Amino acid sequence: MAYLSRLRLTNFRNLTQLDLGLSSGVTVYYGPNAQGKTTLLEAVYLLCIARSFRAENEREVVTFQAANAGEQALVDGTIEKNGQRIRVIVGYQPTHRSGNDANGLAYNVRKDIRVNRIKRTAGELIGQVNAVLFSAADIELVQGPPSGRRRFLDILLSQADNFYLKGLQRYQKIVQQRNQLLRLVREGRAKADELTFWNDELVREGAWITWRRYEAMRQLTPACVQHHEDLSGPEENLEVAYRPSVLLGGDLSETENNFGEALAAVSYRERARPVTAVGPHRDDFNLMIDDADMGIFASRGQARTLALTLRLAEAEFLSSVRGEGPVVLFDDAFSEMDSSRRHRLLEKATHYEQVLITTTDLEQVSEFFGSGANYNYIAQGQVWPSDQDGNVSENPVTYEDEPEAE
Repeated sequence: MAYLSRLRLTNFRNLTQLDLGLSSGVTVYYGPNAQGKTTLLEAVYLLCIARSFRAENEREVVTFQAANAGEQALVDGTIEKNGQRIRVIVGYQPTHRSGNDANGLAYNVRKDIRVNRIKRTAGELIGQVNAVLFSAADIELVQGPPSGRRRFLDILLSQADNFYLKGLQRYQKIVQQRNQLLRLVREGRAKADELTFWNDELVREGAWITWRRYEAMRQLTPACVQHHEDLSGPEENLEVAYRPSVLLGGDLSETENNFGEALAAVSYRERARPVTAVGPHRDDFNLMIDDADMGIFASRGQARTLALTLRLAEAEFLSSVRGEGPVVLFDDAFSEMDSSRRHRLLEKATHYEQVLITTTDLEQVSEFFGSGANYNYIAQGQVWPSDQDGNVSENPVTYEDEPEAE
């Protein structure tokens, strides 16, 4: 059992000062757009994954006023896990630079992660409590570029297994070093035989990542098929197929051999365009319904249902591997969804310890949960308790202090 019991935010986007108590079960945050609902879920996700799900650069999370004043942005959360209380703090300290960048910003940020006051890396934070995020943008998992699907697999496996995250980080450094050497070889500033070491490293780490992704897809596929049938009915036949850029072997050793052969086969391409041409950074997976590739042929409704299917399978996978369910986050995920499908999705969500939902339409959610959820109204960066009918308290939410881990 793991859930977030307290969330404190300082200078985090448009939530400049917030201190919330949270409970297990379902909590709904509703209100107009651009008032802080998504920012709230972004902060929760950050405490689990160590990075924002919507910031291209982490400078974006610090308010402009705070950055100019040199003040930190803080995301401070308390996690209840198996009878223990864990405090996680992620801080962003602005560091001024000379001159503005292309976005007109004259500062960077330095991120600092603490778990019970002890400095930790992002890799050490991931896994303290897991999270699965459902959002309207998930349609890109089906109709968007392969990079989004690779990211889906990498986040899933990094939460499930710290060894995967470390292997992925090593692989990314190897690709970066090898690409740099390829450029030097093309420019005549290095010899081709210097690639041998990096080729061996690429094959070893890359084949392992490919194999781990393949194993994960084998586990995910039955869950995807079942969730898709539950949401859409048995009329459509879903297949999920992993498409690595190198041929999978019968085991890891054979996959390594295939990887080495694939790398040799593209050496001429890499001489012409000095970037690593094969490896897990080129992989993809396909979602097929009745043999049609949904990345090409899906209607918007089909794509949205398939994206929900992937997220439900992700939550089930994490529960199975980690022995505890993730925190489930719905960020305005119910738009363009009929009530029947929405109810089936919400019914599945109630199986998890903590569910946080944001919406602009309270009725979409309250008609299902009734009095069985906690409701809060968000406006202008503040949160007010509410009932299921939208009657809002006069006083904003405050946290009642109690002893906790520091």
